[in-house]
Amino acid sequence: MNRTTLSLLAGTAALAAVTGFAALDPPAAAPAHAAQAAAQLPVERTTLLCPAPSLSDIADTSYTSFTPVTQGTASDGKAQLQAASEQSADGTSGKKKKPSKPVLTPKAPGTPATGDTSGADGPAYVGTAEGRYAPGWTVQATTEVAAGTGRGLQGVTCTPADTDFWFPGASTAAGRTDYVHVTNPDDSAAVVDVELYGKDGRLKSSVGEGITVPPHASEPVLLSTLSEEKQTDLTVHVNVRSGRVGASVQALDDKTGGDWLAASADPSGSLVLPGIPKDATDVRLIAFTDGDTDADLKVRLASPDGLITPAGNETLHVKAGMTTATDLGDVTRGEAGSLVLTPTDRSVPVVAALRVTRGKNGKQETAYIPATAPVGTRATSADNSGKGTTLSLTAPTGTAKVKVTASAGSEGGTAVSKTFTIKSGTTQDVEAPVPSGLKGTYALTVEPVSGAPVYGSRTLSATEDGIPGFTIQTLPDDRGTVAVPEADQDVSVLQR
Repeated sequence: MNRTTLSLLAGTAALAAVTGFAALDPPAAAPAHAAQAAAQLPVERTTLLCPAPSLSDIADTSYTSFTPVTQGTASDGKAQLQAASEQSADGTSGKKKKPSKPVLTPKAPGTPATGDTSGADGPAYVGTAEGRYAPGWTVQATTEVAAGTGRGLQGVTCTPADTDFWFPGASTAAGRTDYVHVTNPDDSAAVVDVELYGKDGRLKSSVGEGITVPPHASEPVLLSTLSEEKQTDLTVHVNVRSGRVGASVQALDDKTGGDWLAASADPSGSLVLPGIPKDATDVRLIAFTDGDTDADLKVRLASPDGLITPAGNETLHVKAGMTTATDLGDVTRGEAGSLVLTPTDRSVPVVAALRVTRGKNGKQETAYIPATAPVGTRATSADNSGKGTTLSLTAPTGTAKVKVTASAGSEGGTAVSKTFTIKSGTTQDVEAPVPSGLKGTYALTVEPVSGAPVYGSRTLSATEDGIPGFTIQTLPDDRGTVAVPEADQDVSVLQR
C-alpha cells in the first residue's frame, strides 16, 4: 500500500484521529523518544468497502458487523452498511432513488450483527462508522455457493480504500474465472490501471489501462478480457491514477471451488503467510518482485515444534518483474503451519500468496493466504461459528503472549477470554474461546500482551456433500487506534 511522509502541525492531531485509514508509526530511523511521545487514540471515523459477493444465482451471502469495545471512545456514534450506489460523501443516502433496506444494522460495540442476501444481484457495499462504532470496526462477507464454478465457501473482509494493491495468485488458465473487483466510495470517478504479470513478465494489454470506475460504483473486471494469454499463475497489480478504491480478487475454479484473494502486504524482503490448514493436500506458493532486481528467498515452515525447511523447497528464486510459483505439496504433513520467507542475502521487496487445497478425488476446495502484516495492537475476525472456526497464530521471531477474546453471540451469549503463549518460531492452532451460552455467530479479537510480533489467520470451515468448504482470512491490525503526536512534538519523522 502507498505510504506518504507527513509533516504535521500540532493542530492536526484531531484530524489524524478521525481518518480511520491511517496508522502513524515511527520509521526505523526515528529516535526512540519520538515513538514514546505519540499517544494511541481511538479513531473517530472508519470507512469500509465490500465487493459484490457473487455472480452465481444460487449463492447465499451473510454479512457480519462487529466493533470491539475500545477504551476512550465517545459515548455516541453510528454505523451503517449501504449499497455503493446509494452512498454519498456525507454518509447519507443518495437522492436519485429511494434507498433499499440496509443489509444489516450494526449493534453496540461488543456484539456482532448479521444480515443476509441471496443470488447474483447482491451489490457492493460502502460502510461508514463513527464515534464508538469506529475503532476496529470489521465487516465480513461469507458466501456459500452450492454448485458450479467457485462452488464451496468464499469469504472476504471488507477493507478501507487505498491506491495500490498487489494480488499474487490469480490466473487466466482454462477452468479459472478470476475477477478483480474495484469499488469507488467517493463522489468523483476513480481511474485505475490493472496490470497482469506472468512467468515471463508483464502481459501485453491496453484494455486494463485507464479503467474508469464511476462514483459510488463497483466494477468487476474479468481478467481473461485483459489478455488472450493463458497463464496458470499471475500477479495482478491495481494502481490508482486518481481517486481511491477498494480492490479484491475473486478466484473461481470449475473443479476445485474458489475464494477471495485479498491483497498481499506491502512489498517486503521478509514475509509471513500464516495459518495453513493442517489437512491441506496441496500448497502452492506464488511470489513476485517489482523493479529490476531478482529476489532470493529462504523458505521455512513455522510448525508446532519450530522452524523447519521443507525438503526440496529450501529456497525460491524470484526473477524481477516475473511471477514465480512452486508447489509445496502437503507441506504441513498433518500439523499446523505458517510459511516464513526471508532473504538469503540482499533484501529485495516481494509480494506473495499461497493457494491452499483441501480434499481429494474430485471433492476439493481452494482458499488463499496472502502475506500479511502482524496483528499489531489488535486484530478482529467478525464471523465465527462454534465448531467451524480455527484460529492460527505464529510468532516467527520470538516468543509472544496473546490474549484472545470471544465476543457475545449475535443472538445471545457471554464474552470469554483466554491467554496463550506462542513459542518462538512456532505456529499453533489455538483452542480459541467460545462464548458461554452462544447463540448465533461471534467475533474473535486477538491482542498481543508481550513479546515478539504475532501473525494470525482465521479459517472458517463447512463441509457439505463431502466437499471440505473453507475460507481463510488473515488478521492484520484492525486499525482501531492511531498514534497521535503530542502538541509540542516534532512530527516530521512520522510516517503514514
